[in-house]
Amino acid sequence: MLYRLRQRTNDEGGFTLIELLVVILIIGILAAIAIPSFLSQKSKASDAQAKELARTAETTAETYSTDHNGEYTNMTTANLKEYEPSIVLCPSKTEACLSAVTAPEGGGYTVTATSTSGATYTITKSAAGVVTRTCLPVKVGTGCPTGSW
Repeated sequence: MLYRLRQRTNDEGGFTLIELLVVILIIGILAAIAIPSFLSQKSKASDAQAKELARTAETTAETYSTDHNGEYTNMTTANLKEYEPSIVLCPSKTEACLSAVTAPEGGGYTVTATSTSGATYTITKSAAGVVTRTCLPVKVGTGCPTGSW
């Protein structure tokens, strides 16, 4: 009986070439399916970072107006950076950045953040207090599928 067990162990030499090729083919198919979805995650993360930066700039603009008798005039990106040091100003190639702040004389303001993918996210507060959020370019499958967020 011990002889039969030893002979059976010697007969099993491992996987055949066909079995190895099938496993490699299956791994290749799974990689071809997964890699494109992983590549788009970086631009989605940058878009989300730009949205959050625009929202942070909006909150900081409200803080600025509190200190300036409810006025937004003369507000700049540098002013917002002084109030909130975590705001990243453009140009920045590695992360989303605050690209523009405008505050017209009649009241209200506009803050714009740009992601590394080139998308821009804008929050506008009118003199009447109406807040709108817009984004460009409008493209399905990105952080801006409808033109607003």
